[in-house]
Amino acid sequence: MKVKILGSGTSQGVPVIACECKVCTSTNPKDKRLRTAGLLEYKGKTIAIDAGPDFRQQMLVNHVKKLDAILLTHLHKDHIAGLDDIRAFNFKQKKPMDIFADERTCQQVKIEFPYVFDGTDYPGIPQMNLHIINENPFIFEDIEIIPIPVLHFKLPVMGYRIANFAYITDASFIPESSLKLLHGLDLLIINALRFEKHYSHFNVEEALHIVDLIKPQKTYFTHISHNLGLHDEVEAILPHHVSLAYDGLEINL
Repeated sequence: MKVKILGSGTSQGVPVIACECKVCTSTNPKDKRLRTAGLLEYKGKTIAIDAGPDFRQQMLVNHVKKLDAILLTHLHKDHIAGLDDIRAFNFKQKKPMDIFADERTCQQVKIEFPYVFDGTDYPGIPQMNLHIINENPFIFEDIEIIPIPVLHFKLPVMGYRIANFAYITDASFIPESSLKLLHGLDLLIINALRFEKHYSHFNVEEALHIVDLIKPQKTYFTHISHNLGLHDEVEAILPHHVSLAYDGLEINL
């Protein structure tokens, strides 16, 4: 299994263009963060997690030549706005894209991209097979995918577990029933917005608490705002088994 971080940043707390903070002016490429998204290569399949506004750029930069499915975590724009750009994969692979999400998110996709679903079949529009999922595990091809329900303030969000890897973003609370699904992980990717407390995202202290509860072998923090600080400085104070994700990071399991 190969896991790749397509984007480790967030729209939350994004500075204005003229921002002169040390993160925004850093020359370290690990401080340049596109919107949060991941990519999984497993059992011959390539699966993206979320498709935000940077989706096209992420596909091009990472030389993604094949994409079999997309798992959506929730309905917010910074996680679904790039879905129009699946059309390149439609054209190359000659089939609709399989997209998995809860009912609320699927409805929002239909609102955001009405021309895909209005029945006109206009030439060149994206082709999507929307699959409504719930909290039950499901199979894509021969891959078992376990949804991990969490809360983003009051909004339900889906994390996902595949084998011994789990991906959670935009969480501020993980119920006990979901924590039980996260034991025995080799790799956890989870959001940690900043050091200060936030009403709808884990901060570093809260994310570290989750790590202590479930004890994965390795953890990377994602969905990082520029308020967290410089990659190298933050990395230096984290426990040895916890690191900051960065765009382009590859982890082989």
